[in-house]
Amino acid sequence: MKLPSISTALLLLALVGLHSACGLLPAEEKTSAPEAPVHTLVFLDKTQSVNVNKGFVQEKYQQVLNEIVERNMTNKGDQLEIYFIHENTSKAKALSLTVRSEKEGIENANATDQEAIETAFQMSLQREKGIFLRQAMAKLNQQNTGASNQATDIWASLPIIAKAAEDGAQVRVYYFSDMIESVKGPDRRDFHVKPPTDDDEAETWAKDDAKKTEQYAIGTPEVTVVSPFEPTASTKENNPHVTRYWQVLFEELGGVSLEEM
Repeated sequence: MKLPSISTALLLLALVGLHSACGLLPAEEKTSAPEAPVHTLVFLDKTQSVNVNKGFVQEKYQQVLNEIVERNMTNKGDQLEIYFIHENTSKAKALSLTVRSEKEGIENANATDQEAIETAFQMSLQREKGIFLRQAMAKLNQQNTGASNQATDIWASLPIIAKAAEDGAQVRVYYFSDMIESVKGPDRRDFHVKPPTDDDEAETWAKDDAKKTEQYAIGTPEVTVVSPFEPTASTKENNPHVTRYWQVLFEELGGVSLEEM
């Protein structure tokens, strides 16, 4: 049997070596890029139509705020901003918080050191979360007795959402509100005076209003409405056509699904 020439054998060895090397990348080169930070926007309705002192509302809102802090404030750079909804929502930033805790040098540490670093990080993070939650609760309970509580400008939250989306963060938006837009003037909605009477009207209004607000590139945030209504609330109090209006508006602006709690 004729043996392969030395040059052929060397070529085969080189090819085998190249193929093997392709499957031996260092572990750190295979890891995925870290997730983008989370930018949380909480809009607290401070108008006359929402009473956070009611037992059901207070309990529900406190629970959801706690869940927001626990879920969203988990890594360095995660942000939480709270705005008040009223007549001048766009200028009503009430709180701005950022996670400072971080894991240092965990990539090159051995298993024992990694565990110690993780424990120290979680302890630091939990301290921050406790501070964040106390500050958020204080804003929840803050009363608005001024004239600004006569109007509800939810549209004004749209440029705030668009601004948050500019830095590439994961944007999560929470409205603690009955979502009764109530602003006087031309081309505005006052659902206290004239709410949508059915879903068809709600959808028509929402599509028309999306054209007026389409300059706000809100991206694709998670949007959740935390309503103040009890499960037994009547449709007169908790108008489902108002909910439909906001669902369609966010769909039109960014293909965003609105969840309700």
